[in-house]
Amino acid sequence: MKIICVGRNYVEHIHELNNEQPEDPVIFLKPETAVPLKNEPFFYPDFSKDVHYEVEILVKINRVGKNIDEKFAHKYYDEIGIGIDFTARDVQSKLKGKGLPWELAKSFNGSAPMSTFIPKSDFPDLQNLNFRLDLNGETRQSGNTSLMLFKIDYLISFVSRYFLLQQGDILFTGTPKGVGPVQIGDRLTAYIDDRKMLEIDVK
Repeated sequence: MKIICVGRNYVEHIHELNNEQPEDPVIFLKPETAVPLKNEPFFYPDFSKDVHYEVEILVKINRVGKNIDEKFAHKYYDEIGIGIDFTARDVQSKLKGKGLPWELAKSFNGSAPMSTFIPKSDFPDLQNLNFRLDLNGETRQSGNTSLMLFKIDYLISFVSRYFLLQQGDILFTGTPKGVGPVQIGDRLTAYIDDRKMLEIDVK
């Protein structure tokens, strides 16, 4: 199972981190070990002092495909979910400053908790989908998929030029503005519309 992540896909998030708006999707990978075991909390890593939450809509690939035409991309997924791309921001900033890859900051153990997946048919329009993340009961991130720079079907088409997509692969589609730090003892709760999908404690 591949976890394929999209960076810089919401303009206001790009601005809050003072990044440059990309011409093409920014892609990075997480290994399967980034997914916590069932009901496991997020364990704060000892190599960082500034881990941030980034809530994202997820898409689960349901069939094998490569070089997928955008107009056919909708046939390659029928379930969505929500997840958190935990990021060691201090580590990432150091790596970016040296022009190095981000994986040490993005792909560490437990850095990709995700919800169960539900049928996309439950929602009338996947490109007008509200989602949010609460930290200790207070909303910190609130987004809508209409604000994506690169839409879901385009992302699937783009990624499939480089990676063979296989059943069970997960696509993280990017985070809206409002990212921020977590601390040991925090509880994060993620929602699609008003449906609670994911709850995780920081230990």
